[in-house]
Amino acid sequence: MTKFLHIADIHLGIRRYRSEDRARDFFLAWRDCIEKYALAEKVSFVLIAGDLFDLRKVEPQAMNQAMFCLKKLHDAGIPVVVIEGNHDCHESSNKFSWLRSLSQWGYIKLLEPVHQETGVKLNSWDENLNAGSFIDIDGVRIFGSIWYGSTISHALPSLITEITTHQDERLFNIMMLHTDIEGQLNRPIPALSISKIAELKSFIDYLALGHTHKNFEIDGWVYNPGSLEACNVDEYANIRGAYLVEIEEGKHRARLMRDYHQRPVIRLSFDVNGCATPEAMHEALFSHLRAELKPHDANETDSPQPVLEISLRGQLGFKNSLLEINRIRDEVKLEFNPMLAMVRNQTVPIEYAVATGLSEHVSRAERERRVIEDLISRDTRFRHQSLMLAGLILEAKRLALDDENPARISQLIEERLIEERLLDGKTVGQTSV
Repeated sequence: MTKFLHIADIHLGIRRYRSEDRARDFFLAWRDCIEKYALAEKVSFVLIAGDLFDLRKVEPQAMNQAMFCLKKLHDAGIPVVVIEGNHDCHESSNKFSWLRSLSQWGYIKLLEPVHQETGVKLNSWDENLNAGSFIDIDGVRIFGSIWYGSTISHALPSLITEITTHQDERLFNIMMLHTDIEGQLNRPIPALSISKIAELKSFIDYLALGHTHKNFEIDGWVYNPGSLEACNVDEYANIRGAYLVEIEEGKHRARLMRDYHQRPVIRLSFDVNGCATPEAMHEALFSHLRAELKPHDANETDSPQPVLEISLRGQLGFKNSLLEINRIRDEVKLEFNPMLAMVRNQTVPIEYAVATGLSEHVSRAERERRVIEDLISRDTRFRHQSLMLAGLILEAKRLALDDENPARISQLIEERLIEERLLDGKTVGQTSV
């Protein structure tokens, strides 16, 4: 029986939320995963399907973190087979990269197709050169690729042609690919279609994917483990992990392993509706937090501090400028002791309250006029002229967008204000009579 570990998107050296502790989480996930599922399980090899590093210009600390595990694997005689991802791929104008250096030093085996003017070529691994496009380990043939981005659909047919030349039916055949897959994304970007992937199925027994930061499987032969750690709070809900795969008599069994260091994330939402003052909102918010959260005990070493995200939603009952986000964040950290506290202001300021109550059929221009009129009417000095002044502001805006001479716009405003004062005077005089 052959056993291997398939991981991807480790992103060593990542920087998020200006937190060194959060950056260390990615190392801890990498370390735990290797120790539990590679070294302890005595796998035949480890696959890293792209983005070992978060940047191609690797910081010293990120390299130290990579070497911590790579040296252990090297000393244990476990080969680490790697392909480039979009984050750690080499520059097209430069033949040097840290991944290539690690491969030359013997700590990884970086698989890369050779692209020539005549087309792509796959070369067998050369132990003397420490380079190649595919490699045989313990009854398994592993094919590598590079980051093709949006051109993957055009590049794949040439790769398939080469794979058919080198595929060996006596071996278990794996291909490593770092790419987006159709149907697995929430954003409209070019991705490799399922029909294109299916063209590999006749030659490949296990397609080892990377790039998408959530776990998925397709038809029992396409596997994407997801990133080891959540790269941002929005990814926390995604299932992710590492595949521990066993091969026996040409059949494989892949298990997603998730029992390793992952920072807990708590996401809470608070509705500010009904809070007429900053003090009332502050009191209501912390009352809500105390009902939902327990302060983290620093002595609980088995329970890491969470990342805490608080989203404020609803209609503010006071000016947005009075919402003290920094004060809320500091007090949350002091009382609940999270590793990181984030407060997202997704409220609608009172300044725009009039617009939120309008029918969806009201035009944008009318909404804009209503908002401006409402803002002006809050000043008692101009309340009786809010309709006129709103119209004047919108007219000045239109002229400015039409590149009207600023002097002409200023003259228009002055004339209109003088005209309105005269009209007001006549109206007052007539009323007095």
